[in-house]
Amino acid sequence: MRARELPASTLEFPFGPGVDVFKVRGKMFMFHTTVDGERQVILKALPSDSMSLRDAHADITPGYHMNKRHWISLHPGGSLDADMVSELVTESYRLVVAGLPRTQQPVEPHAFGRGQR
Repeated sequence: MRARELPASTLEFPFGPGVDVFKVRGKMFMFHTTVDGERQVILKALPSDSMSLRDAHADITPGYHMNKRHWISLHPGGSLDADMVSELVTESYRLVVAGLPRTQQPVEPHAFGRGQR
């Protein structure tokens, strides 16, 4: 899973055992849970990207239990391939890292992961 590979990423369970929360330096960038019997991945996104992604993909909806402008939910089993999901996880991570104080950033957020899979 891409989230485990990211520098300084930690897996925590602040909402209980059924919700996998991935953080970087204490800030959440992804969580994985079951909603109404369906597994979902919830990620941070720029508001403009969030709208575009939701318009382009039926399997991307506003973030479950999160700010609907800044978070998206990915639904499995549809049109989203593994490369796209990996890219979206990396982008969520970069957005959170960019909001950290420079001294706490484990990577340079604007360059990390660009063009990599």
